[in-house]
Order: sequence, then structure tokens, then C-alpha cells
Amino acid sequence: MSLSFKRSTIQAAVVGVGLAGMLALPSLAAGPMVKTQAPGYYRMMVGEIEVTALSDGTVGLPVTKLLNNLPEGQAEKDLARSYLKDPVETSVNTYLINTGSKLVMVDSGAGVFFGPTLGKLQASIRAAGYTPEQIDEIYITHMHGDHVGGLIADGKPVFANALVRADKRDADFWLSQAEMDKAPEASKGFFKAAMASVGSYQAAGKFKAFEGNTELVPGVRSQVAYGHTPGHSTYVVESKGDKLVLWGDMMHVAAVQFAKPMVTIAFDSDNAAAAAQRAKAYADAAEQGHWVGSTHLSFPGLGRLRANGDGGYTFLPANYRSVP
Repeated sequence: MSLSFKRSTIQAAVVGVGLAGMLALPSLAAGPMVKTQAPGYYRMMVGEIEVTALSDGTVGLPVTKLLNNLPEGQAEKDLARSYLKDPVETSVNTYLINTGSKLVMVDSGAGVFFGPTLGKLQASIRAAGYTPEQIDEIYITHMHGDHVGGLIADGKPVFANALVRADKRDADFWLSQAEMDKAPEASKGFFKAAMASVGSYQAAGKFKAFEGNTELVPGVRSQVAYGHTPGHSTYVVESKGDKLVLWGDMMHVAAVQFAKPMVTIAFDSDNAAAAAQRAKAYADAAEQGHWVGSTHLSFPGLGRLRANGDGGYTFLPANYRSVP
């Protein structure tokens, strides 16, 4: 018997024993399910300005009970076409704008006002490579709690170095004790959230209202969109011929309101004005081809619009890129 034959026989035997031992081992259980998402951010460039979409989380919204101007059962049918049903898991997005000289954030998320599935903004900011202390200014589209709640934590300002800005019409309404006193009981919570969130910045001299269409920093301006609230504003980012319009609450339910722009929602202060603003914003976006970003579009909420020719629109989400 040759030496090479002996060696190969021994090797085969060893392998066989090893396999038998492995087969005899008890099977290992699968790792436990994690059931959490990573902190959410997505970066893009608008000309020479860096825009980072930040996720504050999602919340289930019973939209079929909230939408207006629809025949009975139509909302359910529209949702089903997009494989959705009530409650619709709805994103709450904010947007961080780095102009090169200023770090500006649009809206602040919900903080603790809408339950444990929201309030993720600070984690998303840090995951995106920034800190709350670095933010210079915060522009509020309107003072509903899911847009201002993240300004505070434990009653104290989160963004210690930031100046908070909003349209004077919204500030005069939501920060007014007189307006809250005469509001329906169901609406008083909106006032309380606005006062609690913005009040600490007011006390520190860190709140400054603006009026109407205003350039706030080079490359970023406010644009009147009154209707959803008395002072609801959008923000326009422009650089080197590129343009992004941050809509705030111009719309809430993509599966319904892109095809049917005249559908409003119970949160609108003025349904007719909100519908008119939405129709104009959709038409402008489709005609000009500019980017749009919206608080309640599925994260990151960035894309463009195409007119369908029947009065409706198709939302075209931004194509994912691994670099901005």
C-alpha cells in the first residue's frame, strides 16, 4: 500500500468523522428578530446646497375617517389600489439644508406629542453626521404638533443655538391665548402643543416671525401657502438652476390626493383654500419639473410630479443614489 494511498484514506476518515460530528450537533435557533429600523436620513444636492431628509418616524393615521370630498367608500378603494388600508402608516419628515454658510432645518417633527413611534429626529440628525447644537435656524411650515413638537424635550429647547422662524399669521393664531379660548375643545391641543414647543424659544428671544414671501437666508425663501393653517408656508431651496419646494402639509395621503387634488383632510383650517393651494403646487411642480419634498410622503418624501391629463398627478420618487 503506497504512502499516498494511506494519507488519502486517513484524510477521508478524518473528514468523515468531522461531518458525523457536525451532523450530531443540535441545530442552532435563529437569532431573535430585531424589529426596529435604522435612524433615517437621505441626502441629495440641490445645485450647490446639500439637503438631508430626516425621519422622525411614522404613525398610523385613520385617513378614511379624515379625508373630505370623496364618495362613500372611495378612500378605501384608493388605498387598496396601493395595497394600503387604515390606519395608514404615515411618515413624518423634516429637512436639513446646508447652504455652506448656514445649517437650516425645516420643521422639527413631533417630539413626544404623537406617541412612541415618533420622536426619532435627534437620532436621525446624529446618524446624518450633524448634532442639534449645530443647527442655526429652524423654519416652521405651520405650528401643528407634528411639526413643532420636536423643538423641546422635557420642556427645554433641543436646539439651543437655533433661531426659530414662522409666518406671522401662524404665530399670531396658534400662540394666542384668546384664539385658544374660543377654539372648539377638540382643537385646543393644537394650541397647547404650539405654545409649549415655541414658547421656550420665545422666552429666550429665539423666535422671530416673518411676513409672506421672504428670503430667509441666501438660497432659501418662504412662500405663502395659506389654507391648511392660517399661516401655512412652504420653503423654496434654489441653487445653480436647481429647485426644491418643501411643501409641509400641502398633502397627506399620496394614494388618494395625487389622483384627486381636491380631496382635503380634517386638519385643514380652510378646506377650500387648502385645496386651491394644493392644485397650484401640483401644477407648478409638474410644469416646472422641480423637486418637491413633503412631510407626510413616505420617507424620504422627495420626488417630482407628472400630470396625468385627467386632473390628477403621478408622484415619481427620487431615484436612490448611494452618494448625493
